[in-house]
Amino acid sequence: MDDNRKRLQDHLAAVKEGRRHFENAFQGVTRMILESPIEKVVVNGKTTYDFAIFRQGKKHIIGMYDELNSFVSYVKDAAEGGSSKEMAFVLVGEPGNGKTFFVDFLCSKYREFLSREGNRKYTFRFINIDQLEGYGRLKVIESQTYEDPMILAMNLFEDRDETKRYLGEKAGFSEEEIEDLYENYRPLGACSGYIWNNIRSHTGGNIADMLHFVEIVPVPLTESLGTITGKYPAKDKITSSAVDLLGEESIQRLLHITDTNNPYRFDLRRGALARVAGGGIHFSDEIYKNKKDLVQVYLGVIQNRTIEIDGYKWPIDSLILATSNNMEFYRFLAEKEEAPIVDRCRICYVSHNTNYKLQKDLTGYAIGSEARTTLTKEKLHQDPNLNYAASVAVVLTRLPRSEKLTPIETMKLAAGEVAGEKSIKTLAEVIDTLNQDPEITNRFGQKGLGQRNLGRALQLLIESSETNEGECMFAYHIFKALERIVLDYVSEANDRIKYLEDLKTAKGLYREKIMTEMFNAYMDEPFAIRKDVMNYVNMIIGIDAESLGPDRMWKYKDPQTGELKALKIDERFIKSVEERLQLKT
Repeated sequence: MDDNRKRLQDHLAAVKEGRRHFENAFQGVTRMILESPIEKVVVNGKTTYDFAIFRQGKKHIIGMYDELNSFVSYVKDAAEGGSSKEMAFVLVGEPGNGKTFFVDFLCSKYREFLSREGNRKYTFRFINIDQLEGYGRLKVIESQTYEDPMILAMNLFEDRDETKRYLGEKAGFSEEEIEDLYENYRPLGACSGYIWNNIRSHTGGNIADMLHFVEIVPVPLTESLGTITGKYPAKDKITSSAVDLLGEESIQRLLHITDTNNPYRFDLRRGALARVAGGGIHFSDEIYKNKKDLVQVYLGVIQNRTIEIDGYKWPIDSLILATSNNMEFYRFLAEKEEAPIVDRCRICYVSHNTNYKLQKDLTGYAIGSEARTTLTKEKLHQDPNLNYAASVAVVLTRLPRSEKLTPIETMKLAAGEVAGEKSIKTLAEVIDTLNQDPEITNRFGQKGLGQRNLGRALQLLIESSETNEGECMFAYHIFKALERIVLDYVSEANDRIKYLEDLKTAKGLYREKIMTEMFNAYMDEPFAIRKDVMNYVNMIIGIDAESLGPDRMWKYKDPQTGELKALKIDERFIKSVEERLQLKT
């Protein structure tokens, strides 16, 4: 970056002209999501929105419509100054249903978004610090929480009105623009504020001289540094401490700093929060697995959005996302004294994918796109029906039992298909009834075999001797592998019984599909059975037609194409179909 663009005045000009943005984390994420197209879709009988940004890339998010809508409305509410900005967004659900995948995907999209010119995040650092007293050999000090240069600009003078006057006269902002900027006002962090006061004393309060000590730099976007998007995984009770989140006193800095009151003696970058404090995303994996004192730290950070050490405060600006599995969440809820933290969280219950058509893409992820080989390096053929068999089997285990619908009807309706005379309205009623249950795991799609279980089943299929000997991943064998998974990994007896029954149903559907395909192949017609069914229906309509001649030929207009068609009414054909369907009337 050339020296010209390193000055605060140039940054203010760029923000004024719209070449750079000053916005908080919520506003940034909302802008990123809403810049992409939004579609209206119908899911389980209800209209909802589909955001194109989550469907981009080779390995993108599949399904999760309700969860994505919840998340977008949460960030949008926070961006507009609603109560959400004092909350964390927590995804709660069974293992293997895509919670962590969703957060990781969002973080990578956000980094991609910020890497574009105009969206980039900037911070400031103090230079020539060795000219001040009490800093030893320290020459450059960067804002520890990656504060935006606009935060410094809003804290230039001790008097807020004087700062506003400066922004109006020197930077050319209108009164309205200044008011908009101050919507996102926060004081300087403890160390930045302290150093800025030292600079003020050193220069005698001359703002032009003070600004010679300031340099504007871009925030590094390297994923491995944990800046902008950072993750804190729950650790065991001995090795985890608040230091991992907040930072601690730095012995190295104490060697240079003579004033013991200087808050720069604390190294905040040692903690995970300071690195994402400049408009980033903090991801706490399995938040309720952390020990109590860490959860208490989160309590303060979520509500006040500040890092606090020994009474010193550093305001932060970050979107806090967390995940938790059902068991940990229940255990946490049972401890009544922990209620305040749950109160500060927007809980989103993540269900498994229940649409078997969408599951085909997820099963595709599990099978993998690489060419497979046997253990002896022979080419391994993949049964074209393997994906269908695996998808139907796992989706059936995720659908709760209902008196109004059979499992197959539920599965078809959830995928937006026709299921006899049962309508999508029935499914919507069933889902509404189930979702009234206070026990989360009894709700629609909350229980079942997850993506990890499917992955394990495919591993078992590939390692089996039948697959290696036959050099083929045969679809029928996936049921055996899934049974093994149910017996090994499902601990609750009732769930085991239900899942094994669901696998039998899936086996029946797979057999039916094979029979249909064989019949269609035999008739050399891709939709032979459908054609036969339509012929039967048309004959039933035509048998009583007035225009039916003695040659039993009936002319009718095709309602779809409007063409005139002729059909010979064959009563033997009608009877044979009815006998096969066991219809006596």
